[in-house]
Amino acid sequence: MLDVCDPRVIRALLEKYGFHFSKAKGQNFLTQRWVPQRIAQEAGIDRSTGVLEIGPGFGPLTQELCLRAGRVTAIELDTTLRPVLAETVGEFDNLTIHFADAMKMDLPALVQAEFPGLTPAACANLPYYITSPVLTRLLESRCFSAVTVMVQKEVARRICAAPGTADYSAFSILCQYHAAPELLFDIPASCFIPQPKVTSAVVCLRTRPAPADIRDEVLFFRTVRASFAQRRKTLVNGLASGFPQLTKAELTDVLAACGLPANVRGETLGLEGFAALSNAIGERL
Repeated sequence: MLDVCDPRVIRALLEKYGFHFSKAKGQNFLTQRWVPQRIAQEAGIDRSTGVLEIGPGFGPLTQELCLRAGRVTAIELDTTLRPVLAETVGEFDNLTIHFADAMKMDLPALVQAEFPGLTPAACANLPYYITSPVLTRLLESRCFSAVTVMVQKEVARRICAAPGTADYSAFSILCQYHAAPELLFDIPASCFIPQPKVTSAVVCLRTRPAPADIRDEVLFFRTVRASFAQRRKTLVNGLASGFPQLTKAELTDVLAACGLPANVRGETLGLEGFAALSNAIGERL
């Protein structure tokens, strides 16, 4: 198996295929074998697992997944990587690669077709510029037992943030609504070519049913977005912008019905607090 984390191998492949790193696609390739090994290990990948990988690049994580999983399906946007991947991972008979845009694919249909009889999971070394939309799509597809991603450390902290902390956001709530996230380990910039300007981190999100009584999911997330839209203002002000059909007096009554003070801020509420709030707003609308 070709060691595609060896800088000498990477340089040889770059020269052989005339490949150039794309800043627009956020391409930073791993140079330390322990990183993909640990990602695959801590993601709990074994022969009972079917893994969807987003953005295989030169294939270091793909190799580790193929060695462990029952089946691997990779989606790569950059078609110039086709000959590179044919050389680096072409030996694996449990691998299928789709050269396509993962944001435009029907993920549930793909998982159903590719992983019959297997437990579906997702793994990805996500480019920083598309982290949130890709992770949102993976979670909202509701077809994976776990989603393990390498992201910018700042984003990893946001995914795992607790209510009332500086990193807590609407994105934190979206991730924690769909899954129980765990920050696994950091990856220094020195582990990549070219080196990014930030530290990366690996997060595993083990999916679960909604952990609170939510009557209307669309209304729940509308409430969350409104609550964080004006972070420095009180929750009533944020909700007033998000629900203009309700007066501030009515919204203050909604907060009181939920046992919340009139001057509460949205970033202090957890999932259950937002569930109660969105249910109460739903009764008013």
